[in-house]
Amino acid sequence: MDLLCILSSLLISYLIFKIWKRIDSKRDQSCYILDYQCHKPSDDRMVSTQFSGEIILRNKHLRLNEYKFLLKAIVSSGIGEQTYAPRLFFEGREECPTQQDALSEMEEFYIDTIKKLLERNKLSPTDIDVLVVNVAMLNTTPSLSARIINHYKMREDIKVFNLTAMGCSASVISVDIVKNIFKTYKNKLALVVTSESLSQNWYSGNNRSMILANCLFRSGGCAVLLTNKRSLSGKAMFKLKCLVRTHHGAREDSYNACVQKEDELGRVGIHLDKTLPKAATRAFVDNLKVITPKILPVTELFRFMLSLLLKKLRGNPSKGSTAVAQAAPKAGINFKTGIDHFCIHTGGKAVIDAIGYSLDLSEYDLEPARMTLHRFGNTSASSLWYVLGYMEAKKRLRRGDRVFMISFGAGFKCNSCVWEVVRDLNVGESLGNVWNHCIDQYPPQSIVNPFLEKYGWIREEDDHDTFKIREEAM
Repeated sequence: MDLLCILSSLLISYLIFKIWKRIDSKRDQSCYILDYQCHKPSDDRMVSTQFSGEIILRNKHLRLNEYKFLLKAIVSSGIGEQTYAPRLFFEGREECPTQQDALSEMEEFYIDTIKKLLERNKLSPTDIDVLVVNVAMLNTTPSLSARIINHYKMREDIKVFNLTAMGCSASVISVDIVKNIFKTYKNKLALVVTSESLSQNWYSGNNRSMILANCLFRSGGCAVLLTNKRSLSGKAMFKLKCLVRTHHGAREDSYNACVQKEDELGRVGIHLDKTLPKAATRAFVDNLKVITPKILPVTELFRFMLSLLLKKLRGNPSKGSTAVAQAAPKAGINFKTGIDHFCIHTGGKAVIDAIGYSLDLSEYDLEPARMTLHRFGNTSASSLWYVLGYMEAKKRLRRGDRVFMISFGAGFKCNSCVWEVVRDLNVGESLGNVWNHCIDQYPPQSIVNPFLEKYGWIREEDDHDTFKIREEAM
């Protein structure tokens, strides 16, 4: 009997030990954001609508209709008067860039952001265990990650990943790589560096499906410091709760929705196909199907299932709907029951509007994305961090809040993740917040582009004198 008790005690102790060990190992696999630093280029790189028009006018291949098309795209894009562009645009060399232009653009970004981030956290470059760099439109030898390692003299055993061609959704992909590394290696520091190279990617032709990309993107970038060190969890800003990646590259229409290609005359640019809205919607819906059960309470999921059942019993509703609804159907579920803040990729006014409609979000929810688009433009994969910075600067983020990040990219991809705010974030402690210099000015009373008032011909008024002047100028 005593032997049986001893064996039973040993068995129970072993089971408790295994359970504790598993729980303890899970704690070391957590992914935290310690800090992040967005890039604010110097004011001599600031782009207004007036200057954008001058750049477009330098393209001798454009006819009047294409010029009108581009200016109308700019003034209706939601992009403001204080975004940034590469230096060669101000030198009039956008049609004949060099590789050094692209490298200088990247160096200006990463030297500024990484230095500030490490100094603020009292870290040495040799403290970094993992480096993930994503810049979609620049692939050099040595890689950008190698250039960063060389500049900062990082360790020889650093684990390095250099991502290209991942588009605007690359930030979440980079976080996913770090998350998976943290599952295997304990007590590590990771640095994610995300940006986009615009210097060598100006399209100088007149194909409408390709010239639109010239209007959408602006310079920017971000460096993010992550860790799974249990000792640093108290200093962390955010904790990763879940992450879902959706890739529709196997579908031909999705794959061809956004492609870098040559036009009829051999000029390289980004082709945005008419199937892009449909591809984005399909990827978004499939992504939501996977992540929704992970982030919403059971009560809301049950309510949603019950409402679907009732709709089926009553029969299909009428199909009359708006254009927006057709492009991005409403999810029919209340995401605010599990999410407090929505960090939306600033792909353009239409992207923000469509996601807002689909998730039934208020203007308060969409404000961070709209203001980021207005102040910094579409900075590709780094745009999510500018949106997050706006929320922080506005003192919206409180301990326990959940932030839903949503991004899209060529391929076609939709990637999303949810972060939990670990502690109250006050703008006073975030000296590196890129919004600190101007947050009191946002939101402005109006974000309507001044060109809508200045030029009647953009509103398709029949102003023959204006057209005549433009034709003579071109």
